[in-house]
Amino acid sequence: MFTSYFWRFHLKEVPHLVSIAWKTPEWFKGRRYPALAPKSNMLRMGEEEYRRKYQMILAPLDPGQVYAELGDEAILLCWEPPCHFCHRRLVAQWLEEHLGIEVPELPLNYNPKQKDLFE
Repeated sequence: MFTSYFWRFHLKEVPHLVSIAWKTPEWFKGRRYPALAPKSNMLRMGEEEYRRKYQMILAPLDPGQVYAELGDEAILLCWEPPCHFCHRRLVAQWLEEHLGIEVPELPLNYNPKQKDLFE
């Protein structure tokens, strides 16, 4: 599982893309997982308040079930480019802490058409 942002995949059909955003671009063809989306009013909050409110969204969810539903190849997307605060990294941290896994930002050299030599 990885995280990334919509514009990296603008008008590209890539398997395993999952929107976890409150609003998804019209051109997006991947899956949506609204349980992880922030509420619209949160978009105007400062980071500290946002983090607090977003934890309230995550609290009732079962991380194991969320991971199973998303799949280990999922690429979780929202709007912010890397190095900016965004909720996808909060989701990644939540999954990492509860499941003992790593959910990194998708590497820049990611190529969905490249096959793994060891498959």
